[in-house]
Amino acid sequence: MLKKIISTTLLFYSIVTFSQELTGRELLDKAIEYHDPNGNWATFNGTLNVTMTIPNKPNRDSEIKIDLPKEYFYVKATRGENTTEYTVNKESCEIAFNGVKNPSEAILKEHKLSCDRGNLYKNYYTYLYGLPMKLKDQGTKIHEKVEKKKFKGKEYLVLKVTYDESVGKDTWYFYFNPKTYAMEVYQFFKETKDSGEYILLSDLETINEIKLPKTRAWYYNKNDGYLGTDTLKK
Repeated sequence: MLKKIISTTLLFYSIVTFSQELTGRELLDKAIEYHDPNGNWATFNGTLNVTMTIPNKPNRDSEIKIDLPKEYFYVKATRGENTTEYTVNKESCEIAFNGVKNPSEAILKEHKLSCDRGNLYKNYYTYLYGLPMKLKDQGTKIHEKVEKKKFKGKEYLVLKVTYDESVGKDTWYFYFNPKTYAMEVYQFFKETKDSGEYILLSDLETINEIKLPKTRAWYYNKNDGYLGTDTLKK
């Protein structure tokens, strides 16, 4: 009996010690192993269908095609009566509005359409749906100290991430389930303390054998104000 108690105590101690000694990079590796166990993100070629729900505004339905090996990105977004399409193929960019390719300067200006915005969408969608794998990208600084924090009543292992100045100035925190290492929350702050947002992730959709968050609900850090929800559909 004493031997069994000692063995159980040693096992518990080893689990606690492992948790305490887990480095930032080790935590990231475990999270990637959970979300992308076969390393498929690097060669991702697939379609994401996303509905964005925003208070007091029509939904925005987006069809997003990403082919990372070919450096190809396409998004077709419909809100109300208008449909916008961006195609970014390596260095080239094409814009269409309500089915009309190369719309006039007046249309571009009225609806704030530009290749800069097309590239912004490309970076936005490939970053957020590529997490946590995208944290391996060059210019990403993984802080080695892993913290234990309670957020919205749940315990998490928290990874702090900053970036080279050429990549971005925001400070990000990624919250992982301490048992499965699933990513369940992320949060970013700008230069001022009460700035930025947090995003609650729920449910999973498996696409190309990658576990992607199905629902992302966005809130302000400052006052918990609700911004909207993205829902991923196959």
